[in-house]
Amino acid sequence: MKKIIVLVASLIALVSFTHSPKQSTAEKAVENQELSGTIQLSGAFALYPMAVKWAEEFRKLNPNVKIDISGGGAGKGMTDVLSGVVDLGMVSREVHQEELNKGAFPIATVKDAVVPTINANNPELATIKKVGLSKDNARKLWAGEIKTWGELLGTQSKLPVHVFTRSDACGAAETWAAWFGKKQEDLKGTAVMGDPGVAAAVQKDKVSIGYNNIGYAYDQKTKKPFEGLAIIPLDVNGNGKIDPQEDFYQTTKTLIAAINDGRFPSPPARDLYLVSKGKPTRPEVIAFLKFVLGEGQKYAAETGYIALSKEKIAAQLEKIK
Repeated sequence: MKKIIVLVASLIALVSFTHSPKQSTAEKAVENQELSGTIQLSGAFALYPMAVKWAEEFRKLNPNVKIDISGGGAGKGMTDVLSGVVDLGMVSREVHQEELNKGAFPIATVKDAVVPTINANNPELATIKKVGLSKDNARKLWAGEIKTWGELLGTQSKLPVHVFTRSDACGAAETWAAWFGKKQEDLKGTAVMGDPGVAAAVQKDKVSIGYNNIGYAYDQKTKKPFEGLAIIPLDVNGNGKIDPQEDFYQTTKTLIAAINDGRFPSPPARDLYLVSKGKPTRPEVIAFLKFVLGEGQKYAAETGYIALSKEKIAAQLEKIK
């Protein structure tokens, strides 16, 4: 009789954990005891810092679960998850129909954005911040049609402009290109591996321009651009200058506010995904995804991301029921 009572109590606790986004202390205790195993993630550099933070906090509640995370770009994350190498692929772009046909099961987790980055010591910096970057000029830059900063800014400057892009299949490049109606394969320039690689290349070259995800453009301790980097404001309305409502790149806080209220366009703002092959079934993976969509959202802002809306969270939780 005692065994039956214990079994019923365990089942009640398990059902409560599965259906309630908020866990009591008792439910967390059950989770800590029962969840074990290894969760493997790979993919987008854009989601990597956020995933590391989630893993750290999740393991405080579930010490018997090991989480391995590696970067490599969104393309690698998608390839790895569809081939069964990892449990979750980190993908910083929309999932393609052919990937869905192969079993890709995307869960939106947070929002991020790609911003154009330049060297903070660029001699034309003051003019650059006044003029900004329009869609048309961005297209011409990454098509190799603009060769000098004078051509870009409408001045007499003969300084060459050195354009950097990504060498790896990645969401940042695809999202950046989508802003001006192109695809990653259309982007010309010196190709560099990874978000850290582009940021480092721009920091070393005074006349360069690249693009980075927020987490690699801004220092999350100071909330300001990393030393040696500056952000080019987007001339969203295309009037050839940066209006007051377009000037919000000073800190991650001001940028995130602009993303939330729509002043910063989407793309290059976008959702970031954790993708499984088929609907996830392993208890530890499901629990991790629920954590990400629940308590994990509170870590978004401090890590340089934007939490999802309540409506979107509810829709993602419904998908993994």
